[in-house]
Amino acid sequence: MGVWIDTDMGFDDIAAILVVAQSKLDIDGISLVFGNTPLPQVKVNAAGAADAFGWTFPIHSGRANPVIGKIETAQAILGDTGIPTAGRTLPQGAALPDSDAFLALCRWLETDGPHRILALGPLTNIAALALARPDLAARITELTWMGGGVTIGNHTASAEFNALADPEALAIVISHGLPLKIIDLDLCRKVLARPDDVTPIRQAGGANAELIADMLAGYIDIGISRGRAAMAIYDPSAAVAFAAPELVTFRAARIDVELAGQFTRGRTVVETRATHAAPNAEFAVDIDVEAARVMILGALASEAGR
Repeated sequence: MGVWIDTDMGFDDIAAILVVAQSKLDIDGISLVFGNTPLPQVKVNAAGAADAFGWTFPIHSGRANPVIGKIETAQAILGDTGIPTAGRTLPQGAALPDSDAFLALCRWLETDGPHRILALGPLTNIAALALARPDLAARITELTWMGGGVTIGNHTASAEFNALADPEALAIVISHGLPLKIIDLDLCRKVLARPDDVTPIRQAGGANAELIADMLAGYIDIGISRGRAAMAIYDPSAAVAFAAPELVTFRAARIDVELAGQFTRGRTVVETRATHAAPNAEFAVDIDVEAARVMILGALASEAGR
């Protein structure tokens, strides 16, 4: 069964793609969006990942700017490339073919069968589709998104990064009634990568063992540098929910996003009381943490062992 992945291609995005690739799902295509870095660097990361991991699925270039306003990136946390590392970095892959994500998504949605999308960055590409081709957007059967925060944010006190980077895009997706399933900060923070998780990856013995280990170590160091003992595994947790939904418990809710305010813009508001608002989405409330860790670290180890 073919699926689509929309991504801003940081390390946890790469790990999420590896989780999906290791499952029984076929990746029909990937669309790129600004987010962790500006789009040109996202494309460089994608080309390097495709070269390193031998990806053969098509990768398409998507939106470089949010619906309105200036670009917000996570480079202050992730560095200029959007992929912190303890040593090795992605190779300089051949430039990606000049392929438009909007047109590719339209062609994919015109095909028969279920159309499941895993979105790992700002929802700008999906919002553009909903605005320009609502008839095709209506063919999306599932949109699982790593984004939002039920209780608090991370990029600001109120807002999670993917939501803050383009809250209008999230509002557009919500307003078009797309089948949205949110894997938010609270859920992802239950699934942690620890420094000792790096050693089995490094010892896996494959051509990419050192590369994956160094990128995992650099990612974990984000948490360590902030005085934590581990780092939340964000996008791969969404990939687990996407590829193995039996490991995750979802709850229906009314979900909206704040579009204004110095301290509230990008905040996701989750109303679980059906007496107050009709549900329009689902959000993950629990996950089998150990099974998720096994699935995520197993995908990394498997790739590191090739």
